[in-house]
Amino acid sequence: MESAAREFLFRLLKTPSPSGYEQPIQHLVREYLAGCADTVTTDSHGNVIGAKNAAAATRMLLAGHCDQIGLIIQYIDADGFISVQPIGGWDPIQLVGSRVAIWTASGPVTGVMSRKPIHLLTEEERKVIPKMKDLWIDIGAENKADCESVVRVGDAVTLELEVRQLRHNLACSVAMDDKVGLWAVLEGFRRAVAAGPLPCALFVASTVQEEIGLRGAQTSCYGVDPHVAIAVDVTHATDCPTIDKKAEGDIALGKGPVIYRGPNMHPGVVDRLFAAAKAGDIPVQTGASGRAQPNDANVLQTTRAGVATGLVSVPNRYMHSAVETISLDDADHTADLLAAFIRGLEGPISWAP
Repeated sequence: MESAAREFLFRLLKTPSPSGYEQPIQHLVREYLAGCADTVTTDSHGNVIGAKNAAAATRMLLAGHCDQIGLIIQYIDADGFISVQPIGGWDPIQLVGSRVAIWTASGPVTGVMSRKPIHLLTEEERKVIPKMKDLWIDIGAENKADCESVVRVGDAVTLELEVRQLRHNLACSVAMDDKVGLWAVLEGFRRAVAAGPLPCALFVASTVQEEIGLRGAQTSCYGVDPHVAIAVDVTHATDCPTIDKKAEGDIALGKGPVIYRGPNMHPGVVDRLFAAAKAGDIPVQTGASGRAQPNDANVLQTTRAGVATGLVSVPNRYMHSAVETISLDDADHTADLLAAFIRGLEGPISWAP
C-alpha cells in the first residue's frame, strides 16, 4: 500500500463517525474526492457521492458505509456519572475497562467505561454478563453540574480512536467496520479514474447509518439510480480460535478480499469480479451466503426496479470490538479489484440474469 493511501486510511480510522454523527468523516471524504471526481455532492441524509463521467450510458455505483457503532449519552446522575445507550450492535463485555471519547460541540472529552470491580461483585453478579445499564462513563466530574458543563445528553461516544500495526502488515483499530471498506471504494474509484477514460458513469457513495438499518445505502442508491453496484464491507475472518469453519466458512487474513456468492449477489457481477481478479492476478477468496446480507448490498439490490449487485468484503477479526484486525494487503487488493472491475464495463451490457 502506498504511504499516502495508508495515511488516508489511518486518518479515517482516527476520525469519529457514529451513526447519525458522520459529519467529521464526511468532511475528509469530500476533501479526498475533490481531487479525482467531477462532482462531489452531499444529500440531505448525509451521504457523500462522488461522480466521474456521469453522462455515460452505464451507471456504476461503489458503496462503503462511513458510520461506526458507538454510544449516545442518555443520563447524567447527581454525582456526574454518565449512562449511555448503544448506537448499533454492541457486546457490552467489549466495553468494560475501555477508554472512551465523548464528542461534544467543544471537542472530545476523555472518559473511562466502568463497572463495579470484580472484588465487590456478588457470587451471582459474577455469573452474569453485564448489561449496558450496569456500566457507566466516568469523566472525573465532581457532580452533575460539573459534568453538564462539558457534555450533554445526546452527545455521541466512541471508544478511543487509535490504530496499531501488528506483524506481517496487519493493523488493528476501532471501526475497521467499515472504514476499511469506505477506504477501498474511495481508493478503487481513484485508481479507476487515474487509469484513463472510463467506460461507464462512475459513482462512489460514502453511505451513512448502515449500523442502524442500512439507511444511507438505500437513499444514496435511489438518487444515483445505478445499473450495477458493489458494496464493500468487512466480513468475519475465521482463522482464529473457537470459530467453526463449517458454519462460518474458511476466510483468512492476508489471502485477499472475499467475493460473495448467493441470492443477494448478481451472478453476472460475481462472474465479472472473478474474471477481473484472474486477469489482474489479484488474490481473492470466495464466500457464500444463502440470505439477504446484513450490509449495504441488501438494499442496493432492491432499490427502485432492482440493481445488479455484488458484495466484496475485507476479512476482519474481532468485529465490533476495540481491536478489529485486518490485513492492509487485503485492503489494497480490494481497491485494485474494484478498479479492474470498473475498467471492464465496456460496451452495452445486459444485466438480466
